[in-house]
Amino acid sequence: MNAHNSKFGGLLSCGEVIELRHEKNQKLDKKSLSSQDLFYSRKSFNLWQGKKVERESSGLTMDSGDASGYSAGVDDDYESLLSTTDAELLKRAWRNEKAAPEILQHETALVQRSREQIQLMEETVEEFSKNGVDPLTLSLYQMDLDRTLFLLRSYLRTRLQKIENYAFHIQKNTDLWNRLSKQEQKFAERCIDDTEQHLDQSVLSKLPHGFKSHLKQSSLSLADDMVPEPQLDQYVICRSKKFLGSFQLDDSGEEPMNIEANDLYALPYKSIKPLVESGQIDLV
Repeated sequence: MNAHNSKFGGLLSCGEVIELRHEKNQKLDKKSLSSQDLFYSRKSFNLWQGKKVERESSGLTMDSGDASGYSAGVDDDYESLLSTTDAELLKRAWRNEKAAPEILQHETALVQRSREQIQLMEETVEEFSKNGVDPLTLSLYQMDLDRTLFLLRSYLRTRLQKIENYAFHIQKNTDLWNRLSKQEQKFAERCIDDTEQHLDQSVLSKLPHGFKSHLKQSSLSLADDMVPEPQLDQYVICRSKKFLGSFQLDDSGEEPMNIEANDLYALPYKSIKPLVESGQIDLV
């Protein structure tokens, strides 16, 4: 086993990706070597080849019609497996977090796996650099490493920005608070403490007694009217993974709309929030 294969615990190497595509098309297709390729596990690769191996072992032959149908089926399997790689899942989580007005559930397991993959990739790039591996191969691994680092950092940074903006709102909402990781909860608590201390020292200590609250404009206010909240009724661009059929956007009495698979829609986030949380709809 090659060094990089052992380090990645069976990740498909660049050479194997190119060989796979050469067997399919006799040339590299329009898909570039990306995070999806380098995160593509050997187990998934074997599953993708399963139809071919099973067909060949049975001694069956295919005519031109069967071959075209089989090729289409293999392409579907290939796309399906690529969509479940950690790289694609991280990209999906990043897009959803960037587009959603509120903070979403922290993808703890995915973040941990991505960090482990990044660490292994960094070790592999360093080892390749020391051993004089082909510069093209090295640059491909480095490029993939940079892309994955960008996705992970941007995902976490986006969440921290939402925590800073809506810390008080998140803290008083149990559901939102439970969406944070342990580290994010500590960060939110520090943000709240620092904000309260700053407001006390700069403004609130100089105001009359009835106006010293961090959350209410005055002691007569019934609600926390000084706590900023995300605008859940804002419109977002979304896409459904599958046909959802008739869907009622709100209680206004308007006719329900049909949501088709892979079509883009501009809809109020509040109306599709349950579908986003369940993973049936992705934000763009």
